[in-house]
Amino acid sequence: MRRSSSIASSFLYRSIGTSHGAVSAYAISNQRLLQAALFSSSSHTHRRWFSSLLDSVAGGSARAASLGVVGAVASLAAAVSMSQDVYAKEPLRQELVPKEVVLYQYEACPFCNKVKAFLDYYDIPYKVVEVNPLSKKEIKWSDYKKVPILVVDGEQMVDSSAIIDQLSHKFLSDKDASSVPEDDEETKWRRWVDSHLVHVLSPNIYRNTSEALESFDYITSNGNFGFAEKISVKYAGAAAMYFVSKKLKKKYNITDERAALYEAAETWVDALAGRDFLGGSKPNLADLAVFGVLRPIRYLRSGKDMVEHTRIGEWYTRMESTVGDSSRLRS
Repeated sequence: MRRSSSIASSFLYRSIGTSHGAVSAYAISNQRLLQAALFSSSSHTHRRWFSSLLDSVAGGSARAASLGVVGAVASLAAAVSMSQDVYAKEPLRQELVPKEVVLYQYEACPFCNKVKAFLDYYDIPYKVVEVNPLSKKEIKWSDYKKVPILVVDGEQMVDSSAIIDQLSHKFLSDKDASSVPEDDEETKWRRWVDSHLVHVLSPNIYRNTSEALESFDYITSNGNFGFAEKISVKYAGAAAMYFVSKKLKKKYNITDERAALYEAAETWVDALAGRDFLGGSKPNLADLAVFGVLRPIRYLRSGKDMVEHTRIGEWYTRMESTVGDSSRLRS
């Protein structure tokens, strides 16, 4: 919300200047003080700042300045409040927050990131266990040998879409997958993510040897690997996935990887139909699903190209702002 604060500081400054009818050259320099105060969370700092401001504004009495500040602050508070309401998480009611949530994952896995987008947006604290994709020793206790696996207060959940359905039914009173019609817009686009969008990602991030190495550098840097494993996985994995991506292109009838990615991004933007989110003024489960699977590639070459060559960037930025910081618990 730093941009909102910057805009708000300029608004507050102009309001104060208007209340005096004129602003001295010295007073102009105090716009920086306004911005600094808005970014500060200390009430003591705010008190000192307002005192300095009242002393430094030229061309009016302290009483007039005070009245100008009061009016400006009231307008500012309303503006900032509205901005925060639009782009904010939706935390669960405290009594619904589970005691312990553990996600078994690969850091770069799009399906794991889909689950994390849900947990982050609803501000559900969770621990992460990074699974070694070679040994998978971290999930030997489970009969299910894929990720993500989510354990919520001792209950195991598997498969990303099924996990989100279960979490929604458990924690969101207005979400019940069993009662949602087949042609529901949100359901349609969640299925599109699983049946189409995820399948254009691998051919893009492993499109050539340099991009395959870039992807595996990210994977090994964030994954659960020993030093020797990290080196071997980076180069052997990149080479293997380069050839696998070619098979995936054939399997899903993809002739031009980037064109397929751009088309998918544009298809999603068209679905928004001018709305901030598919859910309207706030994200729904389809927004979270698309954002989740795109998050691992956003700052790779493929993700940068996607944002540069399609209209998806504004929506993605809104989602980043809205989902906000991760609710992951750090050990």
